[in-house]
Amino acid sequence: MSDELVRLLRGLLRPEARKAPPALLQEQPAVVSAPTSTFEALLQERLRAVEAELAEQRNRVNGLLFLVAGTVLVQLLLRLAL
Repeated sequence: MSDELVRLLRGLLRPEARKAPPALLQEQPAVVSAPTSTFEALLQERLRAVEAELAEQRNRVNGLLFLVAGTVLVQLLLRLAL
């Protein structure tokens, strides 16, 4: 095992043996997702538009499913009432 792994395992067993966290566990800068070219900017815009359209379609399908489920429920209740 590597020395760093041994040190980390010892730190888990004995809290007083803990040292500064290794560089890998320290806070890393956030990933920058800004487009670097015109193509990437246009692509991101198109993807956002597609995402919005998919969300709208999903809402419509959910509405239709609730409509069908409600209709079936009402039909069942009417048949039980008669």
